[in-house]
Amino acid sequence: MTVPESTYRVQLRPEFTFADAAGIAGYLRDLGIGALYASPVLDAAPGSTHGYDVVDPTRARPALGGEGARQELSALLKELGLGLVVDIVPNHMSVEVPKANRWWWDVLEHGRDSEYASFFDIDWDRGPLLLPVLGDDDAVAELTVDGDELVYYDHRFPIAPGTDGGTPQEVHERQHYRLIGWRRGNAELNYRRFFDITTLAAVRVEDPKVFAATHGEVLRWVADGDVTGLRVDHPDGLADPGGYFRRLRENAPDAWIVAEKILHPGEPLPQSWPVDGTTGYDALREIAGVFVDPQGEPDFTALANELGVKTGYHRVEAEARRLVTDRILVAEVRRIAAQLQYVDPDLARQAVAETMIAFPVYRSYLPEGADHWAAAIDGARRARPDLAEPLAMLDAVMRKNPESELATRLQQTSGMVVAKGTEDTTFYRYTRFAALNEVGGNPDRFGLGVEEFHRLAAEREAGYPAAMTTLTTHDTKRSEDTRARMAVLAEVPGEFAQAVRRWTARRGIDEPSLNLLAWQTLVSTWPIEPARLRDYLDKAAKEAKLRTSWTDHDEPFEADVAAWPQDVMDDAELAADVEAFVKRIEGPGYANSLGQKLVQLTAPGVPDVYQGTELWDFSLVDPDNRRPVDYAARRELLARITDGELPEIDASGAAKLLVVHKALRLRREHPALFRGYRPLRAEGPAAAHCLAYTRSPGLAVAVTRLPVGLEADGGWRDTVLPLPPGVWTDVLTGREVTGELTSLFDRYPVALLVRGDA
Repeated sequence: MTVPESTYRVQLRPEFTFADAAGIAGYLRDLGIGALYASPVLDAAPGSTHGYDVVDPTRARPALGGEGARQELSALLKELGLGLVVDIVPNHMSVEVPKANRWWWDVLEHGRDSEYASFFDIDWDRGPLLLPVLGDDDAVAELTVDGDELVYYDHRFPIAPGTDGGTPQEVHERQHYRLIGWRRGNAELNYRRFFDITTLAAVRVEDPKVFAATHGEVLRWVADGDVTGLRVDHPDGLADPGGYFRRLRENAPDAWIVAEKILHPGEPLPQSWPVDGTTGYDALREIAGVFVDPQGEPDFTALANELGVKTGYHRVEAEARRLVTDRILVAEVRRIAAQLQYVDPDLARQAVAETMIAFPVYRSYLPEGADHWAAAIDGARRARPDLAEPLAMLDAVMRKNPESELATRLQQTSGMVVAKGTEDTTFYRYTRFAALNEVGGNPDRFGLGVEEFHRLAAEREAGYPAAMTTLTTHDTKRSEDTRARMAVLAEVPGEFAQAVRRWTARRGIDEPSLNLLAWQTLVSTWPIEPARLRDYLDKAAKEAKLRTSWTDHDEPFEADVAAWPQDVMDDAELAADVEAFVKRIEGPGYANSLGQKLVQLTAPGVPDVYQGTELWDFSLVDPDNRRPVDYAARRELLARITDGELPEIDASGAAKLLVVHKALRLRREHPALFRGYRPLRAEGPAAAHCLAYTRSPGLAVAVTRLPVGLEADGGWRDTVLPLPPGVWTDVLTGREVTGELTSLFDRYPVALLVRGDA
């Protein structure tokens, strides 16, 4: 198995193709990267900017350069000694442009008789395929006859064959689908989709025939040695994730395989999955958490309560999940409930919904995860004691036959309810302290202690040393540097609360949770362009679904939110006040950024660097985090660093590039140093502000945490880090060092130490 020492994620799109990726391959090698990690590369919907909307899994995407350009990129990476990790999407395909997906088009033409009818998860027993594409809520497409020619309502869809001589009604009856109003999709849809996106139809990869058809091309690349690793998108949406991974491993025995499995705190990765680990959201939660001061929690809770932001996390989460089961995934819940026989349909629906609302994790995998299933049933009983009987029947059926359609559909849908209800709704409503509102995060827990961090890091080294670790992805709610600066607010909660009161009085947003989120976002991304902040707040408001949403708009409220960023910037006194506050937290934010980055690059696991984040990157949720990267500037700074420059910690971000480059090069050139994990504990008055550990006996890492409190307490003073015997050199500065933290951290707030005999 070829496990990369590190990866670098690039977002391929028509404006950044295989050839463009090849153009930065040399830079990535010089940076110290072990493998290029690409977003999906199979043919996607026309104009797609991300590639997760695959339309043809049998060919490399022509808009990226096609098969020839893919082969050229693979050959170059091999020549440079770099691996290639590819993101694959087994759960769904795009049907937004029906004719672009030949399998879906064939299903529309031939219905159940299509050779691809079994490829998609369609409930044919409920009649023709319902396609919610029309603008009017109650619209149904009509057919008319113009002379001898049949004219269809929407040219994007096929008409039934053999129409000669038939009336429009007869032709309509022969169609294998019906076009309906888009609002009816949530309640009436009869094909499974990706979350609530009707243009992404679920694929039945549990069928060996479908698996072979959807994976054949990528597995050919693996067999040829062009692809060395696979990142699997959203496995929780599959009918049988464990079975899927076992089949994938059988077909790619030597590939590095990581699963985008979101683990809640304390949740283990299913032991039966033959994967190398997750894509790293669990590591993100742990690394980011250790830089958050838990003492800031009371002040942030008080501020939220004062402003009218709800602070009962589990209640907010339950309300958001119920919104999903009762309004967004209605069709899915009904389809599951229909499998619960001998129970009143409405009671069955309520029992299914309450169980998914109460899930403590994304899903169970019965018989694996039985404890999580039991917790969900218990939670549903507590919330709805009147449903005791249908819940008991549901529990009995699930446990007796965990491979039934009922069990399969409920478990794969619970992940949708949790993700849509928690990540995409609760995280925009529960805005007490937004740095914690991250994929895989736990906003109800304020920070992570050093000793717990050590325990979790040691567990990762023992159990999944080849798991991916990350700080920023295409799906994170905010980038690592945005989050690092926001974490500083936990050290100055009183000052921030006073500032928010002043600022809100001058130009607040008339929705408490969005108002608090907006001020946190502004200071953590300053000086952000008003247009970027406007687009972010528009998305946040609609995801929260409080005053407006993607489907039910409050136009005056949206207009006020859209005007807010420019209004703040145009108010000279207000903008100056915000800028002065940012100056107070900017330096500590840089320290947090360097600290968490060095930890991610050196702790157990395979670190991924998201495109562009080798410099400061104050991005927000997609599509903001998919903006173009200036590689020319990065090459220039890297050349200066390789020539020996030790940059200052300033707005250029060169200091971060130094840390990334030095850590990655050491990791690639001396991989044996990065084995094992043992805590190092500082001693002295400021010991709590140092996080340190060794990997091998010859490698030690030390970083600063909670820098505002450190300065307020008088600095390091006589705090020391007892290093193992030997002569130690800081790889970042090239200096020989001792364990006196005042001198160790006099240039940078982080240190990467190698013992002389190593």
